[in-house]
Amino acid sequence: MSHHKTEVRDLYYVYPDGHKAINGITFKIHHGESVGIIGANGAGKSTLLMLLMGVLFPCQGEVLVGEVPVTKKTVPVVRQRMGMVFQDPDDQLFMTTVYDDVAFGPRNYKLEETEVERRVHEALEMVGILHLKDRAPFKLSGGEKRAAAIASVLSMKPDILLMDEPTSALDPKSRRRLMKLLDGFEHTKIITSHDLDMVFELCTRTIVIKNGQIAADGPTKELLADAELMDDCGLEMPLALQGCPVCGRKNG
Repeated sequence: MSHHKTEVRDLYYVYPDGHKAINGITFKIHHGESVGIIGANGAGKSTLLMLLMGVLFPCQGEVLVGEVPVTKKTVPVVRQRMGMVFQDPDDQLFMTTVYDDVAFGPRNYKLEETEVERRVHEALEMVGILHLKDRAPFKLSGGEKRAAAIASVLSMKPDILLMDEPTSALDPKSRRRLMKLLDGFEHTKIITSHDLDMVFELCTRTIVIKNGQIAADGPTKELLADAELMDDCGLEMPLALQGCPVCGRKNG
């Protein structure tokens, strides 16, 4: 299923102020993989996601989704295969009702209204907020906004799901619900997060970014258990691997 493959080739990105955010990154992600992208603040994680999605375009190198290079011309095609949930749900919710926000993408692709309605109901049911379909987004709680933003992406039926800090600002119950939802998503997941316990639980592979470069790429359980690597990259091991302070036993 090469059309679901995501490939990054020798990628560089420099912001207008001269900050080198991405400094020579290369990797492939195949269909069905669940990949965490982690690193300290400013490592380049969010920039990398925006380059994958075609929100930004590289100064050098290329991104391919399937066999399609991500360019300004191909962005509409790429976004039929790939959906991104931004760190701040308010960046994605701009209509007067939750229903219209979730319907925006399918309507934009000129789908029949009966199909739009089916997709909206299905997506809202998946995230558990069908009862909020007529609510104004600005009246939702943080967890409800996150669910609505995810639904607005799921209604497009992407093969590849990108998520930037999906559990930030969520209460424990909302976090657990989100993790259950993501665990059930059958296609490719690419997730950036400081929530390393979530990455440990959901992602079989992890790419560690440091100063815009790949510091490590491999099985999540191996990399996140490497205390020296984590410390060198400004991170800490997941709580599940740190062990009980009283008895010393680990949860993982």
